[in-house]
Amino acid sequence: MWMNEKIKASEVELTGLNGEDIGIVPTREALAMARKLKVDLVCTSLMSSPPPCRLVAAADAKKEAQAAKAKSSDRVVKVKEIRLTPNIEEHDLDTKKQQAARILQAGNAVMLVVRVQGKEGAAAKVLLEELVRELKEWGRAKTGIQVSGKQVAVQIDPVA
Repeated sequence: MWMNEKIKASEVELTGLNGEDIGIVPTREALAMARKLKVDLVCTSLMSSPPPCRLVAAADAKKEAQAAKAKSSDRVVKVKEIRLTPNIEEHDLDTKKQQAARILQAGNAVMLVVRVQGKEGAAAKVLLEELVRELKEWGRAKTGIQVSGKQVAVQIDPVA
């Protein structure tokens, strides 16, 4: 659930305090209306364009946010695996990094696995250390970097 200034859409489909349909309004105007009425502007979904938002009393908005947080903490976290090689091209690495960030933002864990041959183990470990550092905004390493036989792996859990 997104509230007030966290809503980034240029316009929203607004519903009033009593459930009346106000229509499509610029986000700035909707925020001004919320401030004037001393209520919160709450966006229920960012999947549609414009996103549906409604004006909600501040106390109710906090209760809804806590209920949504409790509901999301009950959710089972999936672990998605992303495979890499130690001599990956820069563009491909950026693509994998964006993919991992999307998975973490969706609330799932990421297992980064680098397949190694011969003496590539050190390069693979350096690659994973760099990725963990760059993804720290969205997730924390659950395990240390594990070097085992033909692969080097690390699991990154989403930030709660």
